[in-house]
Amino acid sequence: MARPGATGYAAPMPINEALPFKPVNIAVLTVSDTRTLENDTSGATLVARIEAAGHHCVDRRIVRDDSALIEAVLREWIANPEVDCGITTGGTGITGRDVTPEAMGRVLEKEIQGFGELFRMLSYQKIGTSTIQSRAIGGVAGGTYLFALPGSTGACKDAWDDILRFQLDARHKPCNLVELMPRLMER
Repeated sequence: MARPGATGYAAPMPINEALPFKPVNIAVLTVSDTRTLENDTSGATLVARIEAAGHHCVDRRIVRDDSALIEAVLREWIANPEVDCGITTGGTGITGRDVTPEAMGRVLEKEIQGFGELFRMLSYQKIGTSTIQSRAIGGVAGGTYLFALPGSTGACKDAWDDILRFQLDARHKPCNLVELMPRLMER
């Protein structure tokens, strides 16, 4: 049974520590015209949380808000058997330069609609109706999970702490994305 969360919504079930942990190889891409590795707090936040959870950050990059560049990195990750999951931060808004969802949409085979819906539901509790400006999405392509998060550090914390850390942990029940990994390429 879910326990009540601080937001008033049911919080995820706790992790079953009796089950074995399975580390996931995760790549992080920051989409920004201005950030560098030195000032990229959103990317650094994701890497820190990924590693603190026991997973491996196998790649970290920054590219400018350019659809072709974003798509190229995503396709590279999909083709790389060492990458189980790619997470982008930035470029999910509605301005002319925000093109991450379009780039991701061109590579996704299946969208995980519930990810964006859940992210916006949780975000609403913190930023109210401003959450409509987020086009956070998730999906799968070539057996690789892909998630596009807003560029704010707070949004990255929320997405990891409230969604991804549970779904990328094989010990989370009743189900999680890790247990589906061996079956993602079934036809």
